[in-house]
Amino acid sequence: MKNLFPYFSHHPDLIYLDSAATTHKPKCVIDAITTFYEQENATVHRAIYRASLTATEQYNATRVAVQKFLNAKLEEEIIFTRGTTDAINLVARSYGKMVLKPGDEILISIMEHHSNIVPWQMIAQETGAILKYIPVNEKCELLWEGLITPCTKIVALAHISNVTGTINPIKEIAKVAHQNGAIILIDGAQSAPHMKIDVQDLDCDFFAFSGHKCYGPTGVGVLYGKYELLEKMPPLEGGGDMIQKVEMSHTTYQKPPLRFEAGTPIIASVIALKRAIDFIQGIGLDKIAQHEFKLFEKATQNLSEIPGLRIIGNAAEKGPIITFTIDGMHPLDVTTMLDLQNIAIRSGHLCAQPILRHFGLETAMRVSFGIYNTEEEVDRLVEALSAIGSLYNC
Repeated sequence: MKNLFPYFSHHPDLIYLDSAATTHKPKCVIDAITTFYEQENATVHRAIYRASLTATEQYNATRVAVQKFLNAKLEEEIIFTRGTTDAINLVARSYGKMVLKPGDEILISIMEHHSNIVPWQMIAQETGAILKYIPVNEKCELLWEGLITPCTKIVALAHISNVTGTINPIKEIAKVAHQNGAIILIDGAQSAPHMKIDVQDLDCDFFAFSGHKCYGPTGVGVLYGKYELLEKMPPLEGGGDMIQKVEMSHTTYQKPPLRFEAGTPIIASVIALKRAIDFIQGIGLDKIAQHEFKLFEKATQNLSEIPGLRIIGNAAEKGPIITFTIDGMHPLDVTTMLDLQNIAIRSGHLCAQPILRHFGLETAMRVSFGIYNTEEEVDRLVEALSAIGSLYNC
């Protein structure tokens, strides 16, 4: 599989185990960007000459591809953003500001990525809403029952935790949220690359994910929203393409999704996102999930046998992410020594300080898998960590 990713031809000895942060790009995605700028460069939605029409067709084809990828009802429910963070901020500052009143409750969890915490803190302060956090048990599973009430207006949760890999019971939570008159937003940054997503089956109101975690380009993401909600939401940014009619005294806006895509869009990256989705679907999400779970199981078992190594979170349902610490060893020291052996893993606060502090930590190490990883690479990681531990204890 690595032969499909040009990066590894330049770094043949690298063991890359940080796909939860960003994935490498297959040649078809890189070629799509190069081809656009070399042969097809034109703006979209603004002209009738041939190159512009072709670019617009390709741009719109990605919207349809994403609609099918998520099983959204309408292509108009797909908004292109700069990433998951941008998508969550859009919902918080548009929908949140529109509906929240003093005393209303926003419910998130302590396992959220900062991108699904900070925007809600900001909008709560601005509107007078109350931000509440769902706690977790010792396995890092949500203790959410009874916390959604008629006071709850927005529930915002990660589909898969970027720290512990916990897969949250989104469908069940969405049902209770709707029974209480709340909407639910799902941070799908860690789930979209690894499992089939059906937003209609989940019955989520919003779903956000990033292209760069799905073997696509950086700088492009997606917000899915139910059309009846998007239609009521005000735009956040004003400018070209999002307008219907501009008068000296006022402006009327386009219908969704263009209402939320002001200015010249990220054309090349959007077009390349379709190639990434085609690439994933060509392999098959079931096959990807099976491969990654095999690596995850092997790594979990073998890492657990290293003296002093502690895995953070052991939920019954997990994605291909393992976060851990080693007694007496600083994560920065360990990851630096691994880097000297061409093994790349993540260390630090993982953009999720509340959940780390829940486990008494400020920093940790994380291993995450992609389709280009192998069982041999898992063996190399375990051997390297075992050797580092033995050297340190001497």
